[in-house]
Amino acid sequence: MTMPTLLVVLDLVGIFVFAISGALVAVRKRLDLFGVLVLAGTTGLGGGFLRDVLIDATPPAALADWRYLMVPVAAGMVCFVYHPQLGRMETAVNVFDAFGLALFCVTGTSKALAYGLGPVPAALMGMVTGIGGGMVRDLLAGRVPVIFRGELYATPALAGAAIVAVGHELDVAFWITAAVGGTLCLAWRLLALAHRWHAPLPKGPASV
Repeated sequence: MTMPTLLVVLDLVGIFVFAISGALVAVRKRLDLFGVLVLAGTTGLGGGFLRDVLIDATPPAALADWRYLMVPVAAGMVCFVYHPQLGRMETAVNVFDAFGLALFCVTGTSKALAYGLGPVPAALMGMVTGIGGGMVRDLLAGRVPVIFRGELYATPALAGAAIVAVGHELDVAFWITAAVGGTLCLAWRLLALAHRWHAPLPKGPASV
């Protein structure tokens, strides 16, 4: 499998996983089929779409390749039909979401590097790819985005993306940096879920 093909496969897997999480939010908000598909597509494609626009990779992959559109539609339909079963798999869905985050921080950084960005902006684009769709999903669903609620979500994505960016600068083989960066992001996110780790929050009552 060539590198571009591998990145596309990883991208599509991450899109499917994120789309499932977005569709579940829509189901719990009692949205109709169209709403489920919109949130599935937004969650799966939002981060990559935003990244592509920012790095001038136009038209964005989500519009240039039919597979990027069909994957979230398929995920949304699966969730719409089988949401009772998926809803009982909350832990599994969270684990899949963590895998999606790890995949996206790697592929997002790699694409940004391929378009000539330096290591720091490329790592930021990797983080944006991982968290962008979830942020738009939460805003559309009327929720405070998860990354602003103390969840350790953006930080693991940025750490994994930084590994990929630094490895690229040091001419380390991509599969090594991808494995290390993705594993770091995944392990950090799963440990945060298991131990309920949170980012620091303001102490005391909120001031008006």
